[in-house]
Amino acid sequence: MIRHITALIICIVVGSLSLMADGPRNRANREQWYNNMIQTKIDYLSKQMNLTPQQKEKFEKSYRDMSNETSRLARDTRSLERQVSKKANPSDLEYEKAAEAITEFKAKEGAVELKYFNQFKTFLNKKQLFQLKLAENKWMDELMRHRGKGKNKR
Repeated sequence: MIRHITALIICIVVGSLSLMADGPRNRANREQWYNNMIQTKIDYLSKQMNLTPQQKEKFEKSYRDMSNETSRLARDTRSLERQVSKKANPSDLEYEKAAEAITEFKAKEGAVELKYFNQFKTFLNKKQLFQLKLAENKWMDELMRHRGKGKNKR
């Protein structure tokens, strides 16, 4: 089972590199890749937390909504950062506002996660709530481990 998940993660990471190389003209492919990545992550987390089919259905919708919301926050923050970085002579106020937005990102992301944590509490048991963060960390560790392996093969 773990080998199948690991293989799937490797395929997603490798596939993402080829999609990113296509540039902005391939937005639909990047969106499809993002949706596939989120679905794979949801499947992984669901297995790690031993969700029932009913729980998984509720979790999938809530987790997808949370991911979309945090991704939107990240995009907006990066956009502001890029705007200021590209300016020839940004003002002190522009630097300050961009720095504030970057700093506030984690707090805003945390607020979104807390909002969805409260939703998760309505259909996950206490152990599953605890396992969620552990499973997310394990997911990221797996991605980073496979990403590092891909670099060594070049």
